[in-house]
Amino acid sequence: MGAPGARAQNHRAMRPDPLGSLLARDSVVVLDGGLATQLEAQGDDLSDRLWSARLLIEDPEEIVRAHLAYFRAGARVATTASYQATFEGFAARGIDHATAASLLRRSVAIAAEARARYGAECAAQKPPVDPGPLLVAASVGPYGAMLADGSEYRGRYGLTVAALRDFHRERMAVLAATEADLLACETIPELEEGIALVELLDEIGDAIGWLSFTCADGAHLRSGVPVEEAFALAGRSLRVVAVGVNCTAPEHVEELVTRAAAVTTKPIIVYPNSGERWDPTARAWTGAPGPGVDPPAARRWIAAGARLVGGCCRVAPEQIAAVAKVLPGRARRAGGPRGESSGP
Repeated sequence: MGAPGARAQNHRAMRPDPLGSLLARDSVVVLDGGLATQLEAQGDDLSDRLWSARLLIEDPEEIVRAHLAYFRAGARVATTASYQATFEGFAARGIDHATAASLLRRSVAIAAEARARYGAECAAQKPPVDPGPLLVAASVGPYGAMLADGSEYRGRYGLTVAALRDFHRERMAVLAATEADLLACETIPELEEGIALVELLDEIGDAIGWLSFTCADGAHLRSGVPVEEAFALAGRSLRVVAVGVNCTAPEHVEELVTRAAAVTTKPIIVYPNSGERWDPTARAWTGAPGPGVDPPAARRWIAAGARLVGGCCRVAPEQIAAVAKVLPGRARRAGGPRGESSGP
């Protein structure tokens, strides 16, 4: 039975929930970390306004290497390089509409290629290792990411829900039609954008996805709205299969998980950043890291109710590997090529 307030469109055919299947096997699922963080560690220049999406055009193999680094660290989910990939952003670089759509699809194909290579590595072990189910989540970054001025850390765009639906609609439809297992609607700073994304999940085909907000503290979105209002959006649609926070300072996560658990029964997802702050003028992270994404923090978040745990900006494969080793269930499995975070 759907949650109270679920939209009528929920009765349409819906693809199976791969996160639900994974959580039925594992009490907690480990996610990847910052894709851009690993790309920079590999020596890639991400100073472009397109950020990691630039490599979809110029060097997709580098993105494969980065995804592989996280799979080898123990991640069960690869989040694609489509966060900053928008029709508007590509158009500003002189890339036509059809090519932009192709690049969005390429972001998913790249992650799927990394998954296949990691599976082959596991199969080649002696004895062979079963890595278990591995998922590809197509990243749907916020409107602010397209602006490339740090707006995703402020919100308050001044746009209506309808305007935000129009912005996200085609990109989400393109990504939903790929082999991605689900959509990662992430780094959402304001309630209106969350509403628009939930409505689009109901509108577009058999799409399902998670909804992840970025927060200013332990009680409010970046835009200042109480987080309970945002987390409660998950109850509006059966197609929202998890809800939580990302690109939020680690010290706030435990309180945010507790607040989420009070208003939703959906699985709670957390993948905070390092606690540093993004300077959009310098296009750099500044300040000292916070408490960090590490095993003690992961244990606290899980105790508070988190079911999917990973990292965002400035969280590297080494940190994901450390967290994966202490997660309960199959996420703590042995095996698979490890310790090769720089890729092939």
